Amino acid sequence: MIAIDKARTQIENAKVLLRNNANPEDGLYQYRKYVKRAGLIAYKGLLLSLVKLLKHNKKDDLIVIEQGLSKLDKGIFADFITAQQVLSRSMGIYGTRSQQLAELGISEAEKIITWVEKSVTKI
Repeated sequence: MIAIDKARTQIENAKVLLRNNANPEDGLYQYRKYVKRAGLIAYKGLLLSLVKLLKHNKKDDLIVIEQGLSKLDKGIFADFITAQQVLSRSMGIYGTRSQQLAELGISEAEKIITWVEKSVTKI
């Protein structure tokens, strides 16, 4: 379960970065560059776990990941789309200042990683 452990570490690193460097204040982050970095770190962790589940070698081949995930579980697929939009786009590209939005993306990623961990142990 090395991939799952790495994925969880990436998520934790993203949380620490947001908490310690993005300077959350009144529900808003003050430093977008750290939000961007945290979003991409968390997204990378999420992809690591999905690559493990789907036994796919290219973590950047999103079409294969999305197709495989949609066949396994439609609800988790929907959660993945949400996490993908929040972590890679809202946080990673735009550096959202919304603490609530960032927390949503990270919680969705954690939910998916937990689901992947349970699914991998069943296989």
